[in-house]
Amino acid sequence: MTSFLFGKLSYGAFPFYSLIATFAASIVVIGAIGVAGFITRIRGWPALWSKWLTSLDHKRIGIMYIVVSFVMLARAIVEAVLMRAQQVVGYRSSGFLPPEHFAQLFTTHGTIMIFFMAMPFLIGLYNFAMPLQIGARDVSYPLLNSISLAFTASGAALMMISLCLGKFSTGGWSGYPPYTELQFSPDVGVDYWIWALTLSSIGNTMTGINFAVTIYKKRAPGMYLFRMPLFSWTALCVSILMIFAMPPLTVATLMLALDRYADMHFFTNGQGGNMMNYINMFWLFGHPEVYILILPAFGVYSETIATFSSKTLYGYTSLVWASVSIAVLSFTVWVHHFFTMGQSGDINAVFGIATMLIAIPTGVKIYDWMLTMYRGRIRMSVPMLYASAFMILFAVGGGAGVLMANPGFDYQVHNTLFLVAHFHNMLIPGLLFGMLSGYHYWFPKAFGFRLHEKWGRAIFWLWSIGFVFAFMPLYALGMLGMPRRSQEYFEPVYLPYTIVAMIGALLITGALICMVIQLVVSVRERHATNVFVGDPWDGRTLEWSVSAPPPEYNFATLPKFDDRDAFYVDKCNGHAYHAPDTYEPITLPANSPLGPVTCMTMVATGFALTWHIWWLAVLGILVFAGGVIARSFNRHTEQTISADEVRDIETRWLKAVHETSPVPVEAEFSNLNRGRAAGALK
Repeated sequence: MTSFLFGKLSYGAFPFYSLIATFAASIVVIGAIGVAGFITRIRGWPALWSKWLTSLDHKRIGIMYIVVSFVMLARAIVEAVLMRAQQVVGYRSSGFLPPEHFAQLFTTHGTIMIFFMAMPFLIGLYNFAMPLQIGARDVSYPLLNSISLAFTASGAALMMISLCLGKFSTGGWSGYPPYTELQFSPDVGVDYWIWALTLSSIGNTMTGINFAVTIYKKRAPGMYLFRMPLFSWTALCVSILMIFAMPPLTVATLMLALDRYADMHFFTNGQGGNMMNYINMFWLFGHPEVYILILPAFGVYSETIATFSSKTLYGYTSLVWASVSIAVLSFTVWVHHFFTMGQSGDINAVFGIATMLIAIPTGVKIYDWMLTMYRGRIRMSVPMLYASAFMILFAVGGGAGVLMANPGFDYQVHNTLFLVAHFHNMLIPGLLFGMLSGYHYWFPKAFGFRLHEKWGRAIFWLWSIGFVFAFMPLYALGMLGMPRRSQEYFEPVYLPYTIVAMIGALLITGALICMVIQLVVSVRERHATNVFVGDPWDGRTLEWSVSAPPPEYNFATLPKFDDRDAFYVDKCNGHAYHAPDTYEPITLPANSPLGPVTCMTMVATGFALTWHIWWLAVLGILVFAGGVIARSFNRHTEQTISADEVRDIETRWLKAVHETSPVPVEAEFSNLNRGRAAGALK
């Protein structure tokens, strides 16, 4: 009876095997209780349920994605610091982390940073800004948007639960068999990994479909494809990549699950199995995933560089085709991830050449951004600082990537810290800096007040200097032959570099702490930095043409486009901030509890499958299916905002616009900036 109720779950699942694991689990539990207690104290549960968890507003869903991302980022950074600290004390010493725990950390760190930090961050930014940029009221499938968030959040929840019950996988973020097969990893760690990734990949696939249909079908009149902002163009490219790249990952993880649960032999070394099938499917997802992560940052930089250079984006058409080229080429290079795994030299040469080709459209983008800045009226805002650091640091990482595209060189550095340095050199300046830039850029639009500028600059410098200290030494360590994932080593020449990398990790931790401080300070000073008018940066694209935060319906009347930088042109011609002749009722999707219900049922199902609690797994699937069926019978799926209510909202905003003094760009970081840039007078 006990095994029926609890499956493999027992007292031994509690993380008492390590003081560090026990402390980490305690932090998760105490943190969850603390958040729940705070919400209860301020009586926030009704508002949280009605305004956020059940909302189908793309803007609120985007913000919730980013909240998930920040929570997971905090955990991943702590894990990175622990790994760096272990390597500092790991010279001829077992240190403070046993090998199995160290292996858990590098697996969870990689899994979280790719699937539960980076993906929610970029999807959150797209969710918030892309419909506004193309003049849409919402995405094409608002309920699917909520369900996609639920799948991602449930995967993240499984990652956090794995801290408290059981141990996580030690097979790395890529989960190669046969090590992750049942014979070599009989505990539940790999199962946690499988179901977290499966839930995430399903949610991301649905998001890709949703975004692509939105861009194809929801663009405002006159918004032709080649009038879309670059950020929306990258959203289209990334959506297509997600549609085609996520299914191979889902199939691979489910086939691995069948090997483990049903004694199949897809990836075993005998009985017809072939582990290379897994590796090919994983990297058929994995390399497009790299550009799923980087293209959104390219889109952010295209927006911020044009805005803070006060210039039209140089080479718009070439930037579009460069984005499309990168998306197409990303499906042609996956073999470079395993040059050392036995295929012929001719095959390696073909994929090496294809890998080098990707540097060409990337170079086009960097030159276009520099030419946009050339002779521009540049303001070194926080987003512009991130863009400048990116162009320098990403060029270094890209150069290392071109080196590794040569199979001969790759043979020498494969599986060393040189690879770790290159990978992080791509994803921190290329992804994280872009997302932090977008966070700072669009935060005033989302919440109606600006982030604290001085704290933002401190965060930038801590991230940038911390990155250089943390990862540049790893290039040297890789050339010296230090294998990645080393818990202990015996070469004294490695030690000074690991100490420098540890200093970098501490600086990055300082950046994370400063991000929390910046948010707290910004909330406290929100009245002084209010930008309700909605255009604090002299923006060029359509999201800046509405109030901050935007109304639920986005636009009182759908805009019409005659130019690429439509809002900036309207400001220059004196056509911005005009009330429409008439107001009409606006129909929007009504709230739905299916999203949070899906999240709870998928967490229960994933947890039950991990621990072999079969009745709970069946119950979770049945409740989810029942929720979907019940939703199909619900006829009250829409809400209507009356014309009078729309008029009242718009009149209040337009009154604030006309009462607000325009501020020149030189004063945009001061408290004089109330959200109306002086460009509106041009």
